[in-house]
Amino acid sequence: MMEEIARVVASDSQGWLTVEVELKSTCKSCSNSESCGTSAVAQAFSSKTQQFSIQSDRSCEAGELLKLGLPESVILKAAALIYLMPLFGLFVGAALGQFLGQLLEFNPNLGAMGFAAVGALLAWSFGKQQAKRLEVDAQPVILAYLGMSINLQELAQ
Repeated sequence: MMEEIARVVASDSQGWLTVEVELKSTCKSCSNSESCGTSAVAQAFSSKTQQFSIQSDRSCEAGELLKLGLPESVILKAAALIYLMPLFGLFVGAALGQFLGQLLEFNPNLGAMGFAAVGALLAWSFGKQQAKRLEVDAQPVILAYLGMSINLQELAQ
């Protein structure tokens, strides 16, 4: 289970919470981050957040922290759909183009390249649709209610 800390932004009377999760970059965890160009670029664009709604069985106030969990199988399925489907379409399209090129007596290499591109695009489109469907079905679950966050700047004043 992949876990992430989320901050409650808003809640309604039906038990729906709007939560915000900060998207993190892995570039901050490396010991070479001071001398790495990729780290400098990542830090320039690192303050991104994502908001979504989640059902809760208890009421929460804005500012509370929650520990959310998402099964790794969902992420692995989505990654396979997005990355492996176009590769599969590329190979199937190339084989089909090669076969049709030889069957219809035109350049089989040209047919293979054209059908490979079309197959990859079609498979990518199909994989993207399936990944969106998987995303709708896979809702994160609340693992723990962590309470209010502590703002150290307010404590220092």
